[in-house]
Amino acid sequence: QMSLAESGGGLVQPGGSLRLSCAASGMMFSILPMAWYRQGPGNEREWVASITSVGTTNYADSVKGRFIISRDNTQKMMYLQMSSLEPDDTAVYYCHVAAGGPYSNLWGQGTLVTVSS
Repeated sequence: QMSLAESGGGLVQPGGSLRLSCAASGMMFSILPMAWYRQGPGNEREWVASITSVGTTNYADSVKGRFIISRDNTQKMMYLQMSSLEPDDTAVYYCHVAAGGPYSNLWGQGTLVTVSS
């Protein structure tokens, strides 16, 4: 059975850093494009960053230069290194398989990031 599990969220002060992790199982992770999404209070879920199977990355303008997406295909893990965090980055962060089809409705439980002083 396919699953995604996010971890690493927490409370951080503005300007701080966090590293989120996503553990994938039940899928051929190494060939799948992956993405991070987030949903802030009162907002719709939005795309944050993507990474292809070979490591090509793409970022939303709001996080470009501050966040780095990466993956370890041998461990079936994906990461999001977040720096220079701002209060507007407060959200539940989700990982997602960016391949549509049978993965369209596959989401983890999310991990909460709160940026506050």
